[in-house]
Amino acid sequence: MLSFLARRILLGVLVMWCVTVIVFLIFYVGPGAGDVARTLAGRQASPATVALIAHNLLLDRPWYVQYGHFVFQLLHGNLGYDYYNNEAVSTIVGQAFPVTLSLIVGAAPLWLAMGVLSGVYSAVRPRSLLDRLFTGIALLFYSTPTFVLGVLFILGLYYELTVHGVSAFPPPAFTPLLQNPLTWFHDLILPWLTLALVLAAAYTRLARSSMLDVLGEDYVRTARAKGVSEQRVIFRHALRGAMTPIVTQAGIDVGVLFGGAVITEQVFNLPGIGWTAVHAIQQQDLPVIIGVVIVAAAGVVVANIVVDMLYAVIDPRVRLH
Repeated sequence: MLSFLARRILLGVLVMWCVTVIVFLIFYVGPGAGDVARTLAGRQASPATVALIAHNLLLDRPWYVQYGHFVFQLLHGNLGYDYYNNEAVSTIVGQAFPVTLSLIVGAAPLWLAMGVLSGVYSAVRPRSLLDRLFTGIALLFYSTPTFVLGVLFILGLYYELTVHGVSAFPPPAFTPLLQNPLTWFHDLILPWLTLALVLAAAYTRLARSSMLDVLGEDYVRTARAKGVSEQRVIFRHALRGAMTPIVTQAGIDVGVLFGGAVITEQVFNLPGIGWTAVHAIQQQDLPVIIGVVIVAAAGVVVANIVVDMLYAVIDPRVRLH
C-alpha cells in the first residue's frame, strides 16, 4: 500500500512538472509570449515597472535560469504577483478557493446520492416505470446547459417567490462559512442544486449501466444462492463492485471543479476560482491566469491520487501493489 502510494505521488509530481514546463513554454518562451514583462505588467504599466518585472523574473537571463526561478517560486507557494491589482496571486487565489471549495463540498454529496441511488434502483428494476422516469429525468438534466438551469432557478425560486412575498431563497451571493454558517448554507442552496442536478444525470446513467454489469457476475449469483438477503446483495456486494467507474468519474469531476465551476460561479455571482479566471482573461491579467492553471492542475492530480487509494477500500477485488 505504501509503495503504491509513493508511486502515485511520484507520478503526480511528474505530471505537475510537465504542467509547469508547458505553462512556462506557453507564457514565457513560445512565439506568442512576446514581451513577457510588458504582458505581465499590463497595458498601463510604466517603463520603470516593466524593467523591474524583467529584473525580478530574471527575464534578462537564459531561459533555463528563468524556468528554475519559476519552479523555485512555485515550490515556496509563490504563484507570482498580480501587477494589475497590485496583489500577490496566491492571495487572490486564496480568497477565491474557499468559494469553489464550498461549492464542491455541498454539491458533490448531492450529485453522488441522487445519481447513484437512482441508478441503482433503475438497474434493480429495469424497464419499470421508475426506471423510465429516472432515465428520462437524467436525460433532461444532462441535456440542459448549466447556465439555463441556474437562470431558471434564480427567476423561479428567488425572483418570482420574492415578488410574491415568499423569501425562501436568497439572491445570488456568498457568505464565508466562518462568518455565518447558516447564511453560508442558505446562500449556496441554489448553486448546489444547479451543479448537482446537471452532474447527477451522468451518474444515474453510469451507475445503472455499471450495476447491470455487476448484477450478472458469478459472485452476485453465488451470494443469492447462499440465501443472502436481496438488500445485502445489492448494497454490500453488487454496489461495491459497481462503484469503481463511479468513483473514477467523481475524481475527475471534483478535480476539474477545483479549477472552478466557471458557469455556476458566473450565474450566481460567486467569486470562486472560475469567476476569478474569467475576469482575469477579460482583463488579460496573465499572472492570475497562470496561478489558476497551476492550482487547477494540482486539484486534478490530488483528486486522482485519492481516487486510486479509494479503489482498494471500495472494491475488495482490487489489490494495490
